[in-house]
Parts: sequence; structure tokens; C-alpha cells
Amino acid sequence: MEVFKRFAFDKVLMTTTVLLLIAGVIMVFSSSAILAGEKYRQSFYFLTNQIIAAILGLILMIIIASIKSPFFTLAKLIYLVTALTFILLVMCLAMPARAGAQRWVEFFGIRFQPSELAKIILVLFLANFCYRKSETINQWKTLIIPVGVVLAFVLVILLEPDYSTAVFICLISSLLLYLGGVKLKKFAVPALIALVIFIVFLVSADYRLDRIHGFLSPDDDPLGKAFQVRQSKLAVGAGGLLGVSLGASTQKLYFLPCAHTDFIFAIIGEEAGLLGTIAIVVLYFVFLLRGLKIAGQTSNLNYRLVAYGLTLTIIIQALLNISVVLGLGPVTGMPLPFISFGRSALVCNLVAVGILLNISQRKPGVVSGP
Repeated sequence: MEVFKRFAFDKVLMTTTVLLLIAGVIMVFSSSAILAGEKYRQSFYFLTNQIIAAILGLILMIIIASIKSPFFTLAKLIYLVTALTFILLVMCLAMPARAGAQRWVEFFGIRFQPSELAKIILVLFLANFCYRKSETINQWKTLIIPVGVVLAFVLVILLEPDYSTAVFICLISSLLLYLGGVKLKKFAVPALIALVIFIVFLVSADYRLDRIHGFLSPDDDPLGKAFQVRQSKLAVGAGGLLGVSLGASTQKLYFLPCAHTDFIFAIIGEEAGLLGTIAIVVLYFVFLLRGLKIAGQTSNLNYRLVAYGLTLTIIIQALLNISVVLGLGPVTGMPLPFISFGRSALVCNLVAVGILLNISQRKPGVVSGP
């Protein structure tokens, strides 16, 4: 038995999301106004696009959170959307390249990045599969389906190319399968296959090797391979405790590439200081706790896996982004959820929050006696 208590959603999770969203809108404008003015002759270009994506994402979040039926557990719907997402990913390979990559599909002048949707859809697919096949999940004839689907998604994303997203999807999928009951020994063969694939794609592109070399030996080429990370650390260090004040960053003046996207956390550190970065980290920590609480309070395995998967998808992305900005990992190109500029990522992350809020309204019902 289950009762859908409308408006009984996790208000702390929603408040945390909105606060991250507001911080993102402010920092996107602060870090991109000069670039937008020179490139598009519109200082508000990136801000306007981010606000439009935020409004669309919030509308979808509210609609999804309000749906009484647990649509995200319907097998036929999930399989259909999974197939459509894969088709969109394949279509990317036929689209004109942008910045040397084919990661977007374009319809009627609107660009969308299907790999962002894939992060959400694969969580729903694997959660549903593990739930329905819980009794036979450790048999190879059962495991071959989810492993094959994940590898197919990974290969197409690698061809775009988007190496970091492919690795990330592989990681999240593995975590979800483990939480869904797959024993560790069953990961040996798929992990070996994935490792070979990633090594082949890694050595096939010099810039990927340069990123690793720049991380391991930053002093060997400070103006080349390690340039982004060094400028990022300079930005964070320049902020001190309270920051140089909003809008006063110097690193965003073409010293730090991707200041409004992958390295926006560095601009937060420069303009808002240590206290600003701590505030952002605390918000992500609260998000993690609420997501885990939502997962822990449900007795439905499908809901629990979806909640765990979506929460970890957002939080691990945040950890990876912050780690890169602080020089604790090689450059990945992973955006900071809710904060980095990126319309596709923002909308998809808000859709994920909508599903979490939907699950938080589902309470165990009481079966009365005759």
C-alpha cells in the first residue's frame, strides 16, 4: 500500500536546489558578462539563456513532482525513453561538429545535449531492471542486458567524443548495479571490457594524455598542459576568506578558460572567498543528506534505487568538478550541477530533482482490518 501525499515533498531538498540555482544564475552572469559582450555583443547572453533553462527546468520539476502515478517505474515507458535517448545520441554523430565535438542535436534552432539526459535515463532503466530481475540479477543471462545497454551508450558517447561523460556514466551505472544486488565478482568481466575500451580511446587522443600529464606534472608545462588548473588555483587563492567582491574577478578576463562553465567554482572562490565556496559545498552536502534520506525512507526497491542513483549522479558530478578546480584531479569537462552554464545539464538536473521530490511524497499506507 502507498499513499501519495501531495505537497508533502522534501522542502529542504527543494530549498537547497533553489539556492544552488540562484547562486548559479548570479555567478554565470558575473563570470560571462564580458565574454558575452565581446562575442555576442550582448552582456546578458549567457545569463538570459541560463534563466530560460532554469525556468523550463523548474516547470518540469514541479510537474514531475506533482504526478500521482509513479511513471518513472513503468517498464514500457522507461524502455521507450531509453531507446529514444540512444537514437538522439547516435544522431549527434551526424550533426555538424561544434568545438571539435558532435555532442548536440539541433531542432528548430534549439540545441540539446542527449548525454545529459542519458545520465538520468540510465538510472531509471537500471533501477527498474534490478527491481524486476532481483531474483536472477546475478545470472549472466540476466546481466547481459544492462551491461550491453550501458556499453552501447558509453561507446556512442566516446565517439562524440565525450570521454569524461562516458567514464562517469560507466561509474554511476556500476554503483547502481551494485546497490541493486549485483555481486562484486560479476563486475570483473564487464570492468575488463570497459577498461580496454577506455584505454584505447584515451591513447587515441593526445589532448587526453596531455590533461593527465598536466595533472601529474603541472610544473613541466605551466603555460600549456597545466595552464587551466594553475589559473584556477590562482583564482581560488586570490579570493582569500571573503573574496574580492562580486564581479571583481580578474581571472575571468581571459586568464581562466571556461570560467562560466567547467571552472565557475574557481570564480566563486575568487569573488566570494573561502566562505562562499564553503557555503556551496554545504548546500551540496545537504542535498546529499536529503537525497539519501528520501531513499532510506521508502520500502520500494525501485524507488530506493532511483533516489540513490539520481542523488549520487548530481553529487559525484559536483565532487569531480570541485576536485578539478582545486587541482585534485585531471581536467574532465564535467559541469558543476545547477551552477555552471549549460542549458541541457540544468534542465536534466532539475528533472532529476522533480523525481526525487515525487518519491518523497510517497508514504507507506496503512491497511485497515475488516
